[in-house]
Amino acid sequence: MTNVAVPTPPHPDSNARRCSDDLWALGERAIIRARRWADESAHEPTPQSAKILSRILSDPDGLTFTTRFVDDVVRPADLDVASEALKRLSAGRKNFLPPALAAAMGLGSTASRLAPRTVTTVARRVFREIVGDLVVDATDRSLGPALARLRTGGHRLNVNLLGEAVLGEKEAAHRLSEVSRLVTREDVDYVSIKVSAVTGPHNPWGFEEVVEHGVSALLPLYRLARDNRTFLNLDMEDYKDLDLTIAVFTAILDQPDMRGYEAGIVLQAYLPDSLGALQRLQEWARTRVDAGGSRIKVRIVKGANLSMERVDAEIHGWELTTWPSKQATDTNYKRMLSWAMTPERTRAIRLGVAGQNIFDIAFAYELRAARGVEDSVEFEMLSGMATGIQEVVRRDVGSLLLYVPVVNPREFDVAISYLVRRLEENAAPENFMSGVFDIAENEDVFARERDRFLAALSDVDPDAPVPVPNRSQNRLAEREAGVPAERGSLAERARRAFVSEPDSDPALAANRQWARDIAAAIPGSTRGMKAVHDGAEALATNKAVDGLVEAAARAASSWQCLTPEERAATLHRVGDVLAAHRGELIEVAGSEAGKTIDQADPEVSEAVDFCHHYAQASLQLTDEAYMAGARFVPVDVTVVASPWNFPIAIPVGGIAAALAAGSAVILKPAPPAKRCAAELVAAFHEAGIPRELVALAPLDDGDVSRYLVTHEDVDRVVLTGSYDTARLFRSWKPDMHLLGETSGKNAIIVTPSADPDLAVRDIVHSAFAHAGQKCSASSLLILVGSAGRSTRIARQLVDATASLRVGLPASLDSQVGPVVVPDDEKAVRGLTTLGEGEHWVLKPRYLGDGLWTPGIRAGVVPGSEFHLTEYFAPVLGVMRVNTLEEAIEAVNEVDYGLTSGLHTLDTEELAMWLDGIEAGNLYVNRGITGAIVRRQPFGGWKRSAIGSTTKAGGPSYLLGLGEVEAAREAAVGESAMDTATLAPSVHALCHAASAHLSSDEVVELGGAVANDAAAWARAYGVGRDVTAMACERNILRYRPTPVLVRATSGTTLVDTVRVLAAGVLAGGPIGLSLADALPASVADLLESLDIEVTVEDEASWDSRLSMVANSGGLGMRVRVLGPREESSEDRWERASRASMGSPDLALYTGAVTPCPHTELLPFLREQAVAITNHRFGTPLDLAAGLL
Repeated sequence: MTNVAVPTPPHPDSNARRCSDDLWALGERAIIRARRWADESAHEPTPQSAKILSRILSDPDGLTFTTRFVDDVVRPADLDVASEALKRLSAGRKNFLPPALAAAMGLGSTASRLAPRTVTTVARRVFREIVGDLVVDATDRSLGPALARLRTGGHRLNVNLLGEAVLGEKEAAHRLSEVSRLVTREDVDYVSIKVSAVTGPHNPWGFEEVVEHGVSALLPLYRLARDNRTFLNLDMEDYKDLDLTIAVFTAILDQPDMRGYEAGIVLQAYLPDSLGALQRLQEWARTRVDAGGSRIKVRIVKGANLSMERVDAEIHGWELTTWPSKQATDTNYKRMLSWAMTPERTRAIRLGVAGQNIFDIAFAYELRAARGVEDSVEFEMLSGMATGIQEVVRRDVGSLLLYVPVVNPREFDVAISYLVRRLEENAAPENFMSGVFDIAENEDVFARERDRFLAALSDVDPDAPVPVPNRSQNRLAEREAGVPAERGSLAERARRAFVSEPDSDPALAANRQWARDIAAAIPGSTRGMKAVHDGAEALATNKAVDGLVEAAARAASSWQCLTPEERAATLHRVGDVLAAHRGELIEVAGSEAGKTIDQADPEVSEAVDFCHHYAQASLQLTDEAYMAGARFVPVDVTVVASPWNFPIAIPVGGIAAALAAGSAVILKPAPPAKRCAAELVAAFHEAGIPRELVALAPLDDGDVSRYLVTHEDVDRVVLTGSYDTARLFRSWKPDMHLLGETSGKNAIIVTPSADPDLAVRDIVHSAFAHAGQKCSASSLLILVGSAGRSTRIARQLVDATASLRVGLPASLDSQVGPVVVPDDEKAVRGLTTLGEGEHWVLKPRYLGDGLWTPGIRAGVVPGSEFHLTEYFAPVLGVMRVNTLEEAIEAVNEVDYGLTSGLHTLDTEELAMWLDGIEAGNLYVNRGITGAIVRRQPFGGWKRSAIGSTTKAGGPSYLLGLGEVEAAREAAVGESAMDTATLAPSVHALCHAASAHLSSDEVVELGGAVANDAAAWARAYGVGRDVTAMACERNILRYRPTPVLVRATSGTTLVDTVRVLAAGVLAGGPIGLSLADALPASVADLLESLDIEVTVEDEASWDSRLSMVANSGGLGMRVRVLGPREESSEDRWERASRASMGSPDLALYTGAVTPCPHTELLPFLREQAVAITNHRFGTPLDLAAGLL
């Protein structure tokens, strides 16, 4: 994820280059000066620490070792955690380390026998000495002498205070206070600060509100700096903060009493946007100067956040904000300098030329002189980087401004992201700093850097148009354009490649205006009201429901007559229509269901993704290779019972999936989300779906609603809601074909090795986004060991939570919206009533309009109500345990298993957690909400999933929405099984049965197990990552699960063995109930495989099934087989009666087929694992070898 160097071309001739002759001549003079600087620097003393660091980073393993040492040994507050990490690192190669550190590492490898804490403390101290010139000690005792030393020779200093991540208002106030102390010091006259240091996390759509907040917070600091004659520099951060930083900067300096104060701002040349931003700033500053105000200073840097810009682009599917190559960045850097360095422009702006590359510095020096703007340009470099070069440059340019990060040693871990960037710069071959110690004596290094400089200079075209931003998303323009016209042939439209729909980017001004338009429309929105009113009137009686279902069945028949390509193309079209109506859908979700824009916008993306994903997946159902000797038979009518907490994505997903499976759909939304549903159904109709094929049933809960979901001609009910609702549905109709994604009591575990800043950020977002009303939300935090005693985690958690802005969706800065069902008994109890031994760390307050301030309760213990109960409310409970094993046990004790999170930087902890946690969606070092279609297919374990369902947005979901029957005529006569590809246990089972099968049955069984083996090798036996992202691993894996198999009287032996072969391959526990005894050879083989076999009649089996259904076991699966002439529906009804419709049992009664998917899936649980795969943009594969 680091920038990849573009090969440097040969010296461009005058005809090929685009830069002017005068600039080229300055470049040639710059090379001569750079040559002299390089030669002279060889005679300057180099600090020992710099030599040591260079030696480490020049080794192929050096950067990895150094970053891991910083992160794993220096960072953790818990010395025991650091000592364990030191032992792990000590096991590796150490011959490239300096003697003192190598000695400490050598002790580290035996630290368990010595004093591990002492050894770790020594290693930390040695390392801090090595990087001590990069980050300075900020304590009062040390800072003064350090600054005095750095000023030797006439350097000026730009001091930047590093600190904990600003996650809340208290930390922001503390940082502001500490910066204010710096500003008033006699030995400090130049200070840098970031807007994020005083605003903390915010809703990015509330741009104007955040600007106002930033101005309010920073203005007193600017006045203090003005009064103390201290220069303030506003640092630039990520691309998302470009407009924000400029807006805050200009708003502060536009204050009447600040017109005479000169301050600075930073622009990053690696952004194509920067030249335009520079020009706008210069124009604003010219107006300011013309009115009698002071100049401003613009510090021009190349940019240090490239790795995280890559992460941001990849995660969201947005264009990369930066130039595509290092050379292009260098070109833009020179172009910005050339544009700004004129007497007319420097009348309004001073320039800071910041960088380490001596060729660029020399070029700026020559340009400054040629343009006669010496008094308006100063040169800046990083403290502790290439001090020899700094000295010789200073002698020519007069003085240098050194950028000096300072940090309190107690908070040294917060400097990690800065250090990682600096270490990368020193190690990356495309960066000048990688050769800085060799450039004087190694001609190859000098020539390499000279050629890179000339190649970049050659592309500087002063007359070229101002570069436009890489990101072109414009929701305003899309709104005006409407639904795009269909293009391409039917086959092209049906077989579109899947690409995740990008969310809206709030960094772009047009998008922010689009969002303001939506927010303004929310309070008075009437979207969907008429359709809901008319639909409710039309469905007032059971007879009307009969007519609705009958019409849907007729429409299904016509839909099924279309070709698969026609159906797929239509579903793709629905996705396009939904995307075009993004703004309207967000409006109604905010108006009716309390969704803030930052929460509703990704929901629309998810809805669009569902349409495209299921359109693509639908084609597999008629693909003979995929179905492998089976055929998919659609059902006619599906009722989708959708929830209010995800009023856009989930109903669309249910409708699109049912349509993809060939069924008509009746959407029965939760009462608080009827208007949203009406708008969605209208979008399906606009895309060409017949009105009878997708119908709205906007019913209140009651008799008519019950009549609909239990209707005899409804073939499937797809529910997303609570487990209690699923149980209620089944009590009404025990043999209901119910597929459900239900409740979740989700937890995040934080171990002592976790990064506390990132952990707290993710906890707060996971717990309180959408007011804690996501089924995936984390309402439980489990702190392990010293993490539970960490005052820092506790302080940050309370500060971040208390600082969240609570408000209605029309307020764009709202981070916590309303509780949609404010009288929900469980939600109110969670917000108001403490359990035994619990206490409020942050007590919730009711503000009216359904709004609650978020709450945090501590003292939650295993087995308590709060530990085990799902609350749809903004409340978080904190549990403390001693070990990770206890934390995993606490998570698994809950009846649900939807999502679960872990924050750790320890691979062994991750391995233990991955092996033991019981949940369908796992998240590591990130938030646990916001699953993306295909990337993290969604669905849980235990009581979080109902019926024979699989993950929504995954590869197999459509199979549960119809019936699968055998197409054996296609398989009979195929060649015998290839035993070499079979698992030994499967081969042994088939061999034991073969003597009792006909020749056709042997071939049939051989084909089936061969299909299983191929599917196992390709999909089910390996973790798959369909995204192949660099910054995040997204693995779909399959975990074996216990299954009870019942073969009723008349079941053929080949069918029984075929099903058992799939179970044996899956590897989970199997119980087998038989009406008829097996041949001895097969029975003996099953006993050797630890398969418990019971021969029992139908009455005994029914009694046993009833007992299993009422045993309290969660997520038990039962595969029921019978004679081939018996229908799947007959088996379903009989098993449903015996189990009394228990939602805790998943029944599989379909025909036995050669298809590996339908036979393996009952024995496997899907699990989606999402793992952050970087540290501050630097690759870190924590799960290497685990997944």
